[in-house]
Amino acid sequence: MTLLAPQFELLERAELVQVTGRVTAVTGLTVLAEHLPVSVGSMCEIVPRHGAPIAAQAVGFQDSRTVLMPLSEVIGVSTGDRVRSSASLQHVPVGRQMIGRVLDGLGRPIDERGAFAVEAHYPVIASAPAALSRTSIDEPMATGVRSIDAMHTLGKGQRLGVFAGTGVGKSVLMGMIARNTAADVNVVALVGERGREVGDFLKRDLGDEGLKRTIMVVSTSDRSPVERVRACFVATAIAEYFRDEGADVLLMMDSTTRMAMAQRQIGLAAGEPPATKGYTPSVFALIPQLLERAGRTAAGSITGLYTVLVEGDDINEPVADAVRGTLDGHIWLSRKLANRGHFPAVATLDSISRVMPDIVGDEDMAAARTVRSVLATWEDIEDLVNIGAYAAGSNVEYDIAVQGKPWIDEFLRQGMRETSTAEETRTRLRELVQRIDGLRAKLGGCAAKAPQAKRK
Repeated sequence: MTLLAPQFELLERAELVQVTGRVTAVTGLTVLAEHLPVSVGSMCEIVPRHGAPIAAQAVGFQDSRTVLMPLSEVIGVSTGDRVRSSASLQHVPVGRQMIGRVLDGLGRPIDERGAFAVEAHYPVIASAPAALSRTSIDEPMATGVRSIDAMHTLGKGQRLGVFAGTGVGKSVLMGMIARNTAADVNVVALVGERGREVGDFLKRDLGDEGLKRTIMVVSTSDRSPVERVRACFVATAIAEYFRDEGADVLLMMDSTTRMAMAQRQIGLAAGEPPATKGYTPSVFALIPQLLERAGRTAAGSITGLYTVLVEGDDINEPVADAVRGTLDGHIWLSRKLANRGHFPAVATLDSISRVMPDIVGDEDMAAARTVRSVLATWEDIEDLVNIGAYAAGSNVEYDIAVQGKPWIDEFLRQGMRETSTAEETRTRLRELVQRIDGLRAKLGGCAAKAPQAKRK
């Protein structure tokens, strides 16, 4: 009975009556079908006279006709072809044997290792956990990256955005976290990436050790916009399965911006009016619908890391602004730091974890504030130091910033293959603050003696 449980579950959810219709027109990216009474978001199959069925999603209506967007090329589709609803495409098969596998945007294996044992079927589109069913975020989730664990500590069930322009080390940072995190399972969604970058991420950034506890969901830039959006929901459904099994899951999605661009294509094709910078209203409705599904429940947790590809390094562009308002904090990757060879290029002063005060002890919180204070002071006087206009000894805090900045940079820098446990990060942070406090005591003592000597 246990072996057949997934099949019985699928039968219970199956549609007893299959709805069918006929193709009346193909316009651009969409197919119009008549006599097809399905709801928006429903999955269907177009059955050409010659060739295999083509999966499609209902995205809207024009008068009495249903607007479908296929998940693959529509070559071979002609007027009069049959369209049928498909209950099987509404759910994704899941199981523990998915770990270490690479799937496409529909949840099908693409790593040439055959099928995996299915233990359940999870709905691709689902509601977020009820607000009152969520438990408090009170435990840290180590990432193995010092600049994040020390200065912007994540909590189990937190949702954090990673904001960056192109080429500042987003994928490398994700690979480091996937290899070093304390999470039980990683689910990584690569959406809208170039095909070459997928292979590079698997071999170079993630590596064999990272893949051993990771499920990859991949939908490259050449796939249909429906599949690219669906890949994000499939990855989230897989994470929900492992969360319900009691695991602490780390869900990483790269990138939310490309998902928004795909949804914009869908909305425009369905006749939706463009709004802010060409993005349709459905884009801004979809973002919280997806991101709110991560979080912590009584069973387990989904810690979400969502990358946002900002246009022109503008953190206030529409998608970035919408995502930042939904999440529990953000990490900003600075091009200025990346150009200097400072990796990970985390801009400490521009980043924040809103749950950090709830999950970090007073001593570590005070240490992080000390480091931030020194960095803020350095930012105030950096230009003066660079042009030689700052005179040492004129201000104790300025002197501490000048002398302490190299120590902080050394602490925040981390090699791609370098690991740092939570305990090691804590120890090094405290040692760094001790050096800063020692410098403050030394410079403060010198400053106090100088006026005394002058009065004599």
